[in-house]
Amino acid sequence: MKNRNSNSRPTHNVYVVEGEGDNAFWTKVGAAWQHADGEGLNLTLTALPLNGRLVVRPPKANEEQSQGKAGR
Repeated sequence: MKNRNSNSRPTHNVYVVEGEGDNAFWTKVGAAWQHADGEGLNLTLTALPLNGRLVVRPPKANEEQSQGKAGR
């Protein structure tokens, strides 16, 4: 497994999701980096949810662009 450095972008976002379907409320609570072998993820959470479920998803194209601008 490669070590993650401060310049690498996360491969996934981590959300806590409360509710179901169209009524679900998604809150971003962290980021994830895929292992080099593709067999797992390293997670960094900025908040620890008490309710809901954690969902790990790859970022959408518009999220990747905004993350790149924010880091500059």
